[in-house]
Amino acid sequence: MARLLSNIILKGIGGYPVANSARIISGSSYQNGMKYFSTVPNDPDTHEDFRPSSKLESHSLSLKDIVEQDVKDNPVMIYMKGVPDFPQCGFSSLAVRVLRHYNVPISARNILEDPEIKNAVKGFSSWPTFPQIFIKGEFIGGSDIILTMHQNGELKEKLKDIASSVEKSE
Repeated sequence: MARLLSNIILKGIGGYPVANSARIISGSSYQNGMKYFSTVPNDPDTHEDFRPSSKLESHSLSLKDIVEQDVKDNPVMIYMKGVPDFPQCGFSSLAVRVLRHYNVPISARNILEDPEIKNAVKGFSSWPTFPQIFIKGEFIGGSDIILTMHQNGELKEKLKDIASSVEKSE
């Protein structure tokens, strides 16, 4: 039974090869008798509200300036996939959990919202992966480095000024 099923799948239903069962015709595709529509993001028929746009376009600052400003103005800055309340990858989630352990304010920017800012951050830090954590203007690294620093006590020392200033203001 399993062999029969795998032969049907490999050959395609009705003896038609699977690889040849899809063809694209001007913005729509036919696959196994079903029609699928796709739109090109810059298609003139796409309404302006649905076209992709950079959320940072209206800024007079360059992307590099924005990253520099983020890092300078925020004692703990994390560039991550998602946001601290809803991380969208395990590494970003781990970094946020470790940082929250110290009760410090976390500033974050979601790199999934804008690929241009993602590339600007990579260029700024010369580090290829995310999350990227900056503490007091210094690039620290990713979740693995933050976890190691937490385990050996370095992170507590690095964050103590920030944590004590938060306690004083409350």
